[in-house]
Amino acid sequence: MKIVVTMSMTLDGVTQAPGRSDEDPRDGFRHGGWAPPYADQVMGQAMGERMAAEGALLLGRRTYEALYAFWPRQTDGNPFTEKLNRTRKYVASRTLTEPLPWANSTLLSGDLLDSVAQLKAGEDGTLSVIGSVDVVRQLMRRHLIDEYLLLIHPLVLGSGRRLFADDDTVEKLRLVDSLTTTTGVIIGTYRPA
Repeated sequence: MKIVVTMSMTLDGVTQAPGRSDEDPRDGFRHGGWAPPYADQVMGQAMGERMAAEGALLLGRRTYEALYAFWPRQTDGNPFTEKLNRTRKYVASRTLTEPLPWANSTLLSGDLLDSVAQLKAGEDGTLSVIGSVDVVRQLMRRHLIDEYLLLIHPLVLGSGRRLFADDDTVEKLRLVDSLTTTTGVIIGTYRPA
């Protein structure tokens, strides 16, 4: 199984609360909802193509709960709703318990990295990680990520949680594809070098 991380981020690496102002106010973060003004048809098409591919999701608790609070309740015929509802979702959490409320959701038990390594070795397809920065950082340390799809927004926030931590983790990447939207977002696809 190929593990692909999809992440919206600012030029200074902030990934916290891209979607809504109330999404993640931890540490007094007050810039939530910074990504929607940059959405355009180019981004929609690129993300739609990714969503159309078969595979499963790996989500941390916070991302799982945020997605569950929104997507299953959409009744406007949005194709993402049906896709997300029927997609297999693996959830990393120390506080949630089975059964999880969203259809096709499985709580990973035991050590996260061992569980993900087993999924990677034992299944075909793609395991997509969206949001879930803490999960991504753990996967990076074990070198389990096969691809990064980074939506780099032309914005500097100066504060907020970042994808790449200030630690000794080294990850050399190579750019394999890029696309620039009409709003200046660079959609870069990177793989470990």
